[in-house]
Amino acid sequence: MNLSPGNTKSYLHAALQNERLRVAVDKATQTALKKRQDKVDQIPVWEEMRWQAHAAKRDALEHLAENLETFEKNCQTNGIIVHWARDGEEARQIILRLMLEKNVKQVVKSKSLTTEELHLNHFLQDNGIETLETDLGEYIVQLLDQIPSHLTAPALHLTRVDVGKIFHEKLGVPYTEDPHELLQIARARLRQKFLAAEMGISGVNFAFADSGSFCVVENEANAFLTVSLPRIHLAVMGLEKLLPDQSGLGTFLKLLPISATGQKASSYVNFIGGPRRQRCGEGPEEVHVLILDNGRSRILADSQLRETLFCIRCGACLNVCPIYQQVGGHAYGWVYMGPIGITLIPQYLGSLEGRYAPFVSSLCGACHEICPVHINIPHHLLKLRHRIVDAGLSMKVEKWGIRGWAFLAKRPRLYRFVTWFPGKFQQLLPKETAFPAPGYFKKRALGRFDHTGFRNRYRTWRKKIISKG
Repeated sequence: MNLSPGNTKSYLHAALQNERLRVAVDKATQTALKKRQDKVDQIPVWEEMRWQAHAAKRDALEHLAENLETFEKNCQTNGIIVHWARDGEEARQIILRLMLEKNVKQVVKSKSLTTEELHLNHFLQDNGIETLETDLGEYIVQLLDQIPSHLTAPALHLTRVDVGKIFHEKLGVPYTEDPHELLQIARARLRQKFLAAEMGISGVNFAFADSGSFCVVENEANAFLTVSLPRIHLAVMGLEKLLPDQSGLGTFLKLLPISATGQKASSYVNFIGGPRRQRCGEGPEEVHVLILDNGRSRILADSQLRETLFCIRCGACLNVCPIYQQVGGHAYGWVYMGPIGITLIPQYLGSLEGRYAPFVSSLCGACHEICPVHINIPHHLLKLRHRIVDAGLSMKVEKWGIRGWAFLAKRPRLYRFVTWFPGKFQQLLPKETAFPAPGYFKKRALGRFDHTGFRNRYRTWRKKIISKG
């Protein structure tokens, strides 16, 4: 599935025409929001926890350089091999080189947005390495050759009828739409892959500098099998995932599952502190951590937008966003979508490719209100919009519109005529006639003009004030 943020406008139009998609996404997001709210209402210190998490992420990033050095040192003490990658290409080459050295032919993966960012699956498969997603949602979208449509629910845009058809067509099994039966089909296919794989690849939810360890949070136990059954475990970690220690982890482990899935706690929290097979007789022989920059240090250096690195990838801002609720994740054209995605796209991919992303927002502020780490997403979107306009990358229709308004504003008589004419012309049309609004969906239109006009209303009001004088 080849998507590009530069084609976002066409993706949006296509999604708005797909009624089945819109129903599936709306149902899933509304269910997630209700479950979340039920749990939040039970926690009187929820707001205090959000600010604690915000402060913890801020402090971690302010001391990131020294924390990374400490993390690498302690990882090496624990027997973990650390790799550094400046960008996606370097990361892919490091991973491929490691696999060739270790004679890896089969890989199982647990859900990792950072590896999606690298387009790792296609890269490995193109180099002859069988790569399989083991998270159920990721497994389903991989069968369709799609990217995830949600940060925590990759197949949110699909119904169980869709999944039944996919399994029937792709796996050759009898059609069923029963969730339990579908789960059993996937489990049977995946279990053998876990046992045969030479390497397991995971992401990292939180890493800890003082202990040289990290954790992977999940609900399906597929991550546990991924990090423990293959002889080699590779964790791909964005450098912003690092915390100085585990002192604030309890807060994050409360905020994350409630915000992501409406659970009080995640089913599994896997802590990895080094290879275990020699000591315990099970677990990986080798553990590798790849620390990825890929534009993160550039964001870190930007004092105005650094806060966007606080994200813990819960997906709550997607669920509450009125735009995401209507179009789903693929309309954004990249692996990060929704409100947090449109702040990251122009920062990771550049203003040219990401020029449309910050404008895919109503700026309603719901994403800021729901974010478990208090990221002020609307504020950052305004900053990004400003930069895109300053770079001359705004849409032509906007440029022409502003130039036209500036031309009229400098000529008061012409301005009065141009703003007077539409209202008078509208009076000649039937009352049910509406003016179509450019760029809006077909079901929307501009309201009718006020035939009295602002200037006449102002004059009348001013006369009343003077007469009461």
